[in-house]
Amino acid sequence: MIHPALAFATPPRQPAILIVDDAPDSLGMLQETMRQQGYQTFVATTGKRTLDIAARVQPDLILLDVILPDLDGLEICRRLKGQADTAHIPIIFISACGETDDIVAGFDIGAADYIPKPVRMAEVCVRVRAQLRLRSSSENQKQHAERLQMIVEGMDEGLMLVGLDGRIVYANPACARQLAAAGGDLSGTPLAELLAAPDAHDYAAYFAHRDDPERAARCRGTREVLLVQRDGSLRAMDLNLTPMVGGEPLFVVLLHDITHHKQSESALQLAALADPLTRIANRRHFDATLDKEWQRAIRSGQPLSLIVLDVDHFKGYNDSLGHAAGDLCLQAIADALQEHALRPTDLAARYGGEEFVVLLADTAHDGAALLGEAIRAHVERLGMTNPRATTSNVVTVSVGVATIVPTLFDELRGFFIAADRAMYEAKSGGRNRVAAVRVGAAWEAMRDALAL
Repeated sequence: MIHPALAFATPPRQPAILIVDDAPDSLGMLQETMRQQGYQTFVATTGKRTLDIAARVQPDLILLDVILPDLDGLEICRRLKGQADTAHIPIIFISACGETDDIVAGFDIGAADYIPKPVRMAEVCVRVRAQLRLRSSSENQKQHAERLQMIVEGMDEGLMLVGLDGRIVYANPACARQLAAAGGDLSGTPLAELLAAPDAHDYAAYFAHRDDPERAARCRGTREVLLVQRDGSLRAMDLNLTPMVGGEPLFVVLLHDITHHKQSESALQLAALADPLTRIANRRHFDATLDKEWQRAIRSGQPLSLIVLDVDHFKGYNDSLGHAAGDLCLQAIADALQEHALRPTDLAARYGGEEFVVLLADTAHDGAALLGEAIRAHVERLGMTNPRATTSNVVTVSVGVATIVPTLFDELRGFFIAADRAMYEAKSGGRNRVAAVRVGAAWEAMRDALAL
C-alpha cells in the first residue's frame, strides 16, 4: 500500500536556466536550445533584470553575456556572488571577449565556466549538463547535512554531546529553551552543574570514575532528574545518557520534559495583522501562518497548497489612471481573494506591491489549481479597464500554484520559490493564466518508485 504522502505522482522538476543576452538572435537561439534539452528557461536583457530574476526565481544555472547595456557581466557576477541567496548559482560566461585577462577576471569573481562566441550549441549543452551535475551533487551533500542539522535543531527534546570529562561539547536549541539560556552558554559547562542534588553529585562522580559499575548503573540509560534553570527554578526531566556509537569519545544526552505545565517558549505568537490598504492579512501575518501550517502538515501528512498571483501590467495601470485608481484596483482584487478563501484555515494576504498570496491547508493539487483558475476568472470578470495592457483590455492576474506534502526533508523556502516560479511561468506564457506544480521530497520519492 502506498503511503498517503506518496500518493500524488508528479513529473520530474525541470532545471531552471536564466539566459542573459541583449542580442535577440543569440538570446532566441540559446532559449530554444535549452528548451529542447528539457530545461525551464527565463530570459533577461539587462543587468538589473538579471539580478531581480536571479533573486526571485533562484535558477539552477545562469548563461551570462559579458557585454550588456547597463551593467557588464563581470559586475553582475560580482553582485550575484556577493549575495547569500544567489552566491551558490553557477554562472557560465558566454561572450565574444576572448582576451585572457577577461577570462581570468571572470573566473576570479566566481564564474564556473566560459564559452566563447560564436557559440557551438552542442558545446553549450555539454557544459550546461556538466555544471548542473556538479551543482546537483553539491546540493545533495549540502541538503543532507542541512536536513540532519534541521532535524537535530528542530527537536522538541534537548540533545547534548558530552565529552569524557563530563563537559558539554554541543547542545541543540531545545536545551537552551529548557534552561532559558543562550545555546552558546552551555558549551564547556559540566553536565552535573545543570542538575539539582543528588543528581548533580551522581553524574559528577560517574564522569570522574566511569569504570565504576555501580555509578554506571545509576547514570547510564534513562533517569528522572531535576534540571536547574537559569532563574533557579527546577524542571522535571527524563535524562538519557548513552555512549556514542562508533567509538567516538563522546556521550549522547537526551532531555525530555515530563512536567505537565511546560511552557513552550518556541510557540508562535500570531498577531492577526492586516494590510492597511486592502484590509486582508499582511506579509507578517502570512509568514507566521505559513510556518505554522507547514509544521502542522508535516505532522499530519496532509497536502499544503500555495497560490501566488501578480497583477499583470500594473505599473501601466498606475501610470495611466493614477495611484488612487491603483489602490482601488488592489482593494477590488483583495476582496475577490477573500470571496474564495472561505474556510477558517484559508488565508488570503497581500504579500507586497501588486503581489498577493493565498494559503490553503489540507488542499490537494487539483483543488488548488481549480481555485487558482476561479480567482483568475473572477478578477477578469471585474472588468477594470487597463489602458496600457498589451495582453487584455481589462485588469488580469498571472497565477502560480504549488502543492506539497511536506516532510522533514523539505524546505519551506523552496516551496514558496516553486509557487513564485510557477507564477513567472504563467507570465512568460502570455499572462492571465494559471501554472500549477507539485513539489517536495514525497513527489520525488513517488516518481523514483514509479521509474523502477
